[in-house]
Amino acid sequence: MTSRLIFAFAALSLTACHDHTGIGDIDPERCPSYVNTTPGSSPVMPILGCGAVVTRYTAEIAVRGSLAYTTTWGRRQAPGNQINVWDVSGDKPALIDTVTVGGNVTTTGDVAVSDDGRWLVVPTEYCDGSLALFDLANPRHPVPGARYSTSETSYGVHTAEVGRVNGKLYSFLSADPGASGCTGTAQSRMLIVDLSNPASPQTVFSKQVGSPFVHDSFVRDGILFLALWNNGVEIWDLGGGGHGGTPSAPIVLGGVRTVNGDAHNIWWFHDPSAVANGNRYAFVGEEGPGAFGTNSSGDIHVLDVSDLTQAREVAIYHVDGAGTHNFSVDEPRGILYAAYYNAGIRAIDVRGDLGTCTAAQQTVVASATLCDLRKMGREMAVGLNSGSMPVYVWGVQYLADAVYASDMLNGIWKLRAVSR
Repeated sequence: MTSRLIFAFAALSLTACHDHTGIGDIDPERCPSYVNTTPGSSPVMPILGCGAVVTRYTAEIAVRGSLAYTTTWGRRQAPGNQINVWDVSGDKPALIDTVTVGGNVTTTGDVAVSDDGRWLVVPTEYCDGSLALFDLANPRHPVPGARYSTSETSYGVHTAEVGRVNGKLYSFLSADPGASGCTGTAQSRMLIVDLSNPASPQTVFSKQVGSPFVHDSFVRDGILFLALWNNGVEIWDLGGGGHGGTPSAPIVLGGVRTVNGDAHNIWWFHDPSAVANGNRYAFVGEEGPGAFGTNSSGDIHVLDVSDLTQAREVAIYHVDGAGTHNFSVDEPRGILYAAYYNAGIRAIDVRGDLGTCTAAQQTVVASATLCDLRKMGREMAVGLNSGSMPVYVWGVQYLADAVYASDMLNGIWKLRAVSR
């Protein structure tokens, strides 16, 4: 049984300014120095263009139509308090606007666009954490809207997914449990926020979850998947699971602890080519230990969620010397694109049966015997992995035969997608 928690909140005006030139952030010579040749057996994804950002670390990316929105993280020459807007209609991304988020903001790491294209949703960290909304009536130039904060976001909001349940728009906030130098108290929480009136967001549900935190979420068809780090993945019915759950009173359907823990992100795959059981698999990213800018670790874990109450891990994908971060899936073609930090991008064939394989195609991880997607020949292509220039790819998004990547060290890349 769940409980509803009600507490005070403030919808604040977002202090922001615009820089339409981006002067100081762009190094026109940085991207052309990358040599797109990758040793190995997999084909190389061709690079179409790049927009370089050098004063801040680039974080997440969201692409809609001919525009891309990238956020910033931490501190480089300047803090990660900016959102960049790019025209990606051509091969080379062109910076057309920059919004600086005011207040005690050092990271605007996550970013999402509502399904109607009207709102840009950006969580902020660390102290005085919040959810910042931007009006996209003119999508080339976001206008600050409400800035939502509560006592439960005081240490920061790490991720904020956005989606509809029964026609109503919600945001799903992963609230940080603590941060150095912040005042007040907070716990790792999943907050469900009603955005049906974007000028006045309302929390409809809050629950302490995660070990030691909840990192990310994925919502689809009234089902919410939570990445709970060392507690693995939990699945909630918000209205699509047949158990009577709602956004204000979710029902926990089940969960699974993924091998090695560190459950970071999720994508529930809907395969339109499947004759039956096309919603069978969910992919979980493991973010293991690493050194920023140079190395990383962590695998892709494949869950069979045919029965949402009895999820089980059936397969894994591993890259030596690198770890995954975020995903995007070209569902009609059945291709998963994974950001792999210092190893660039991997394109993986995820169509068909991923949980059945020969003994030669299996691998043992922490005493679990799993199908190995690499041994099954599922790797289709690689991108940004030549080693001619360091990259550290945070996020990827597939759209209209292109793949867009946010590279923490270099900015935004546009690559040609894989075809079948």
